[in-house]
Amino acid sequence: MSLTYHLQVVNLLAALLLLIAFAMLSQRRIVGLITLFAWQGAALATSTAIVAWSTGQHHLYYSAALTLGLKVVLVPWYFFRLIRQLDVDREVEPMINIPTTMLIGIILVIFAFNLALPISQMAGTVTRSTLGIALASVLLAFLMMITRSKAIPQVIGFLAMENGLFFAATSATYGMPLVVELGVALDVLVAVFVLGIFFFHIRETFDSMDLKHMERLREK
Repeated sequence: MSLTYHLQVVNLLAALLLLIAFAMLSQRRIVGLITLFAWQGAALATSTAIVAWSTGQHHLYYSAALTLGLKVVLVPWYFFRLIRQLDVDREVEPMINIPTTMLIGIILVIFAFNLALPISQMAGTVTRSTLGIALASVLLAFLMMITRSKAIPQVIGFLAMENGLFFAATSATYGMPLVVELGVALDVLVAVFVLGIFFFHIRETFDSMDLKHMERLREK
């Protein structure tokens, strides 16, 4: 009975993750996008901690703490500081209009659920029912990456896609080994700081964060 209650909470948090992914897809302001990313990380950390508590997979507590510290506190704080220094907190027009993007997102969700159905039937975890939502979150984050021309939203889309992959791993196999998770977290942290330096160079060179200006470098 207790396990069923925990599963209901996990399913609720999974639905929240999917809702946040759609909200990120339609978000125009960078500050709002970062805030939604932090909420997504909080939902992911909470879900991971509940799975650890209900199944006895104690290594997931470390994963939840790592997600909380990195995705909810450190990375959002760094991005907020970055956009203040770059002064890029303005509305960002996607390359495809919002209604069309949302329609594509719905199609991707249907595709993800159909793709995950046979996989979830083979999985032996109690959270296998959330695998479809995890795959849908990955595809929606990827869609956000390819429909945005600004550098920061694309990086946030990449990090959101990593959130979806982590949630998929938790759903299918109760997460990755702790050593692998620490390695991935370190890679993500280093990448974010390196990309921050890259953003400053883009701004100084082109006075814009639009990546279409990078085509000038190819012409030279």
